[in-house]
Amino acid sequence: MSVSPPEATQFYLTAPSPCPYLADRQERKMFTHLLGRRSQGLHQLLADNGFRRSQNLIYRPSCENCSACMSARVCVGKFVAGKRHRRIIRANQDLDVSVIEPHASDEQFEIFSRYLNTRHNGGGMTQMSEEDYQDMIEDTAVSTSVVEYRLRSEDEKGGKLVAVSLSDNMTDGYSMVYSFFDPDLKTRSLGNFMVLDHIARARQARLGFVYLGYLVEGSTKMNYKSQFTPLQVQSSNFGWVDYEASDQTGNGT
Repeated sequence: MSVSPPEATQFYLTAPSPCPYLADRQERKMFTHLLGRRSQGLHQLLADNGFRRSQNLIYRPSCENCSACMSARVCVGKFVAGKRHRRIIRANQDLDVSVIEPHASDEQFEIFSRYLNTRHNGGGMTQMSEEDYQDMIEDTAVSTSVVEYRLRSEDEKGGKLVAVSLSDNMTDGYSMVYSFFDPDLKTRSLGNFMVLDHIARARQARLGFVYLGYLVEGSTKMNYKSQFTPLQVQSSNFGWVDYEASDQTGNGT
């Protein structure tokens, strides 16, 4: 059952703009600010009601005549890696994983820029400066970590950075805010590997979920999320419900 946020919380609506996932549709978002000592609790409450964080804003789609976007989370305790997942894990056994404080680096930004220009060329984020990237990583009022994935090396400073995930620490799991990787390493399936790593670390920490963002029915972008079953999606009428495999369309944000 959904719980209402404190009465003092003010919500706002963005103006309609072209939807980045479904052609010929307009998107609109409801959002509020995460500020002060109550931010962590408000973040958890709203995340449990389908909201996602972006810096110190937390938002959810509020589009007219469209409910295609559904917040999705992996049920960690029920997840069983399939043959393809196990192949991805084996392909990345030479990576070291470090969970660090949310600080931006030149090394991260270099991969971030190449990732956007290769995978999302023409998207709005490709215009982000290094200062914008720093704000994305460091401007947070909630518990956040940066997870770095490096090629194993004997060097004390660590090996080459190949992938990064900005992840929020929830009371019931991890929320993957934004992930990116070296686009030259296509055969490693690093995007999928980062999800698998978060699932493994959540299981080790006895946490129930990994939040993946939005599934968007009818969209072919980022369809990897539908591979991590069993999934739950957030329904405005029924809270979190099981996402049936027969309903999957290959989608996500």
